[in-house]
Amino acid sequence: MAEMTVELVAVEQRLWSGSAKLVSAQTTEGEIGVMPGHEPVLGQLVEGGVVAITTIDGDRVVAAVHGGFLSVTATTVTILAEAADLAEDIDVEAARAVLAETQDDQEALAAAKGQLRAVERA
Repeated sequence: MAEMTVELVAVEQRLWSGSAKLVSAQTTEGEIGVMPGHEPVLGQLVEGGVVAITTIDGDRVVAAVHGGFLSVTATTVTILAEAADLAEDIDVEAARAVLAETQDDQEALAAAKGQLRAVERA
């Protein structure tokens, strides 16, 4: 089975690394799906986006990402996010509270929306 090495890294920590058979991410050019052997590409991640990784064991790792870049080679995918949260670590009630209470802070709204989308996709 073909596989690739994937690293999901935020500014402050490495969130996940391992072998995967599929990575999907929301970029400024649209959603991209990457499988082993993909052509090299560099993409800019959207603010409040979602990255989903399907491991070689068939497990899914889903994260809310807030900006950053996706770098793809034939054998590796590196996701360098400005900020990221694994879906399993997201406080859903806190994200909903941000949506209900925040009107002017577009960055906080985008991050909260991304967190809720990540939880839905997990």
